[in-house]
Amino acid sequence: MSLLLICHIGFVGAVEKQQTSAQDPLYDGPYLFEQTKTQQSQQAYWICASELQATRVINNELKRPNECGKLPEPKLNPKAKEIAANTYTNVSKIVALSDVHGQYDVLITLLKNQKIIDEHNNWVYGTGHMVMTGDMFDRGHQVNEVLWFMYKLDKQASDAGGKLHLLMGNHEQMVMRGDLRYVNERYQTAEKLLERSYDELYDSSSEIGQWLRSKHTIVKINDSLFLHGGISGEWVDRELTLDKANQVYRANIDKSKPELKSDDLLNFLFLGNGPTWFRGYFEDDYQESEINRVLAYFDVKHIVVGHTSQTRVLGLFNNKVLAVDSSIKNGQSGELLLITPNEGQDTLIRGLYDGSRVTL
Repeated sequence: MSLLLICHIGFVGAVEKQQTSAQDPLYDGPYLFEQTKTQQSQQAYWICASELQATRVINNELKRPNECGKLPEPKLNPKAKEIAANTYTNVSKIVALSDVHGQYDVLITLLKNQKIIDEHNNWVYGTGHMVMTGDMFDRGHQVNEVLWFMYKLDKQASDAGGKLHLLMGNHEQMVMRGDLRYVNERYQTAEKLLERSYDELYDSSSEIGQWLRSKHTIVKINDSLFLHGGISGEWVDRELTLDKANQVYRANIDKSKPELKSDDLLNFLFLGNGPTWFRGYFEDDYQESEINRVLAYFDVKHIVVGHTSQTRVLGLFNNKVLAVDSSIKNGQSGELLLITPNEGQDTLIRGLYDGSRVTL
């Protein structure tokens, strides 16, 4: 759908309210798209008690309408779409987690209890780096809340001298190419009221969509490699670099599945045994010699992955592989991984849901 149709919805205080079918009142948003020539000002769109409303964006701030629950009120970041480096060294501390899948409440509780954020959900991890190894989309009912929270944390981390690394998982890629099989039914209301399919809510005309499209799929921090699924030996055989792969991912994220399958490199990177889908580390016949080959290629000691669900943060092959998908997607609890360099030997800690910590 074109932005012109959205603009016809109206302006602040004059939006024609549209009622959804008889369900419990739903609160969702904000949704923000590029301002068009026909708009006098940029507008943010909200669903308040299952009705569509809009507010003007003033001084880069989004303010929700009155009586619209506790939806996020983000401040826009002019630097949100800047492309970061692929590799970082001398980072004093790292925290990693994965596969939140719209479970905002579990995410917030875990980060608070582990003192990554404060009681007001603000960054307190200082100059540390936080890595979310993909899959914020799909399954759960608070995807938009997770995305705007991460958007805010991205700026707060940078302002403190730290960094948030938001890596693309297979579910981010699926949504962007219109594979909507796992979208929570809650978002049918937003699709109907905004007259956009779910993937169009986060397309390249949207603030969140542009922000996500600037992000990497793989990053190297100190002596650890972080990504969603895993690196197979095929990557080494193809002699791919992080820089090339991340560029290819960003340039082709919106292509359809047939388009991706028609190109040998794109088919590998986006599908099959590519880095966002590979699960080989967890198969019984996987050989440690293969992981040693991958580690040597990247000159790292650890590969940190999500994607394959566990009941806890797990170390495999003498902690050469660190699995951080702790099943947050179930909406009950979760863990994170804390990495601290220590005289050439990383200290690896499981950060538990209740705030306690256990050596891995």
